[in-house]
Amino acid sequence: MTSDDRRGQDRSTQQGEEDVPAHVKVGNRALEIAEGIVYVGIAVLLLVVAIAVLVAAARQVPAVFTSDTAGAAALEMLDTLLLVFIVVELLFAVRITIARRELIAEPFLLVGIIASIKEIVVLSVKAADELGKGAVFADSIREIAVLGGLVLVLGVTAWLLRLKEREPGEGDEGGPYTPDRGSEPAGGSEQRERT
Repeated sequence: MTSDDRRGQDRSTQQGEEDVPAHVKVGNRALEIAEGIVYVGIAVLLLVVAIAVLVAAARQVPAVFTSDTAGAAALEMLDTLLLVFIVVELLFAVRITIARRELIAEPFLLVGIIASIKEIVVLSVKAADELGKGAVFADSIREIAVLGGLVLVLGVTAWLLRLKEREPGEGDEGGPYTPDRGSEPAGGSEQRERT
């Protein structure tokens, strides 16, 4: 597709927007405003939850320094702090959605990874207490294995998304990227030899 074709498409798109009735434009704008209000409301609630959970984690700090319950308190505090990470990642996802007006998958994948790691940490400590208890211990180990597989799948998915973002767009004039020729379109050197 040439740049003239693209300009022609842009003009037809602009002309198409002019043909839209006024009440449809007003309705669309009202829905955009409502969507923004909902996203801001979600962001405010997530911020409140993040601060509340952070305060709850701070209240657990003194228990970490007592010799009787130090291990359990440290685990509880770590669990709470990982929950703060999850809420902050969700807040980031909402912020990006508001700024770009599109849903980005990567923050949600990170939330899944953090949530899975949080459960792995908690289950592994509990599994150590259940060592030798047969079926209960085996169930914990299976759950840890499934969560570990989930972390691996989510990590690979996030990596593939990042690779996809680095590729040139499908409609770029330059064509696909070929590492041995730089950003030259595929078959570019053959075309030069023929002319």
